[in-house]
Amino acid sequence: KFDISKQPNWELVTGMTKYSDEHSAFMSSLFSNKPIKNTLGVWTSKHGYTQLRLAETEKYPHVTFFLNGGRENIEVGETRFMPKSPKVVTYDLAPEMSSREVTDKLIEAIKNKIDLIIVNYANPDMVGHTGDLKAAVKACEAIDRALKRILPVLEESNGCMLLTSDHGNCETMINLETKEPHTAHTTNLVPAILIGRNRKLRQIGRLADIAPTLLELMDLPKPTEMTGESLLC
Repeated sequence: KFDISKQPNWELVTGMTKYSDEHSAFMSSLFSNKPIKNTLGVWTSKHGYTQLRLAETEKYPHVTFFLNGGRENIEVGETRFMPKSPKVVTYDLAPEMSSREVTDKLIEAIKNKIDLIIVNYANPDMVGHTGDLKAAVKACEAIDRALKRILPVLEESNGCMLLTSDHGNCETMINLETKEPHTAHTTNLVPAILIGRNRKLRQIGRLADIAPTLLELMDLPKPTEMTGESLLC
């Protein structure tokens, strides 16, 4: 524990955005938080579709709070599942993490005909951060095994999947200049792979295009608030 009885008397503290009511008591913000309307989850719910948010605890906020534009609300027709990440010091000690439990639930959801399933596999990112190349390979192999289980179920259900990432990591495990382990995210282009539909995707896109693409695959219109464009050709 640290002694925090003495606090500095700040002349001015300013953040880029509002972090919390507690922070706002002693700091201002340069940019106000504007509510994000008609997110993917809200829009899907408005049209009466069911959805599942699925990730182990290490990545759970990414498929809920972050994706919902900073809101924790659960929409009508939405369910969530959060298997616990393994309790280890670093994830190179358990490179499979909780991918098996995530996959079990994903297969169950596909069989139950959930309309929209948003799932995050944590392994390639979290193990990539450790800088352990052998462990990163095992992490990616765990995802390969998961996909081997998922794809036959997806095909049997006549479903489709859009497989992508928001950044790179484990594809670069060694810093070519220093020869030291690379533990950070990368700015490399990431793939977007459509499975289960005989459609082509544009070669170049951005994260903002993912939600419009999913909506088109679900035969839903795009809300005016979404500035991205569908990747479907």
